[in-house]
Amino acid sequence: MNSIIFSAGARLLVALLLVFSLFMLLRGHNLPGGGFIGGLIGAVGFIVYSLACGPAEAKSALRISPEVLGMVGLGIALLAGLASLPFGDPLFTGQWYWVGGDSYETAAFSINSVLVFDIGVYLVVLGGILSLAFAFEEET
Repeated sequence: MNSIIFSAGARLLVALLLVFSLFMLLRGHNLPGGGFIGGLIGAVGFIVYSLACGPAEAKSALRISPEVLGMVGLGIALLAGLASLPFGDPLFTGQWYWVGGDSYETAAFSINSVLVFDIGVYLVVLGGILSLAFAFEEET
């Protein structure tokens, strides 16, 4: 499609959707949302950009192959699941490290394997959906 208005609007929309997808990713730890819905929202942004400017330009804006993005996300999710094994817990058990305290109430913040797993899911969903969308759009 060669619409200047749609192309300019798509650039703005992809930025807004990516920021919102990151918000949903980070919000999902304690509230509804998470890696899956965040990845879907981010993919929708790039799909709109692909419809406006073409799949080649959308792939160059992504700067990394969607297939590689999905594989990296799968590796991150697997590493987050393996983080519980050194502590003798079952696979994919969440592990928390409290910074500045020893519990949720006293700590300044926590580092946990659940968020790392959600980031992996985010990348897998983003890469998988974009791989399918770009393949479909290139065929037509």
